[in-house]
Amino acid sequence: MGVGVLRSRDVNNAYCLFSTITNKSNYVYATMLKGLISNNMPTKALDLFEEMNIEPNQAILAVLFSACSRVANDRAMKIGRKLLNQIPKNFQTDNKLLTLAINMLMRFGDVRSAEILFQTIKKNDNVAYGAMMKGYTQNNMCDKALDLFEEITLDLDD
Repeated sequence: MGVGVLRSRDVNNAYCLFSTITNKSNYVYATMLKGLISNNMPTKALDLFEEMNIEPNQAILAVLFSACSRVANDRAMKIGRKLLNQIPKNFQTDNKLLTLAINMLMRFGDVRSAEILFQTIKKNDNVAYGAMMKGYTQNNMCDKALDLFEEITLDLDD
């Protein structure tokens, strides 16, 4: 689709091209959503998501968790939590996707939900650890971030 157009930051032309496609696939939606995010238009990405008439795949969910995290208003929180609650079982082992959801929840200030989600991820996933530590510091819980850092160090020693 208009990947080159989106990379050149010509969102209007990309959207015009996008609008001409009659049978939009997950790939087409993911490309457009990612382009909106990379052009600092996360609210537009959420608007487009609400117009979609197909089930989001992992790529779309990843982009939407990122958009919700960046917008972080009531609407974004509602969309993000709904997506997280409806995530298909076969996506629940995707550490990258779950880490993006952790980032989103921490940005919302929902530390408890992020902690629960973190417990479902393999303990050796350093990216997830990083997301949790960053989230703790963003939520003024530096002691928890340090405790988690020490847990990583202990895991490395084993």
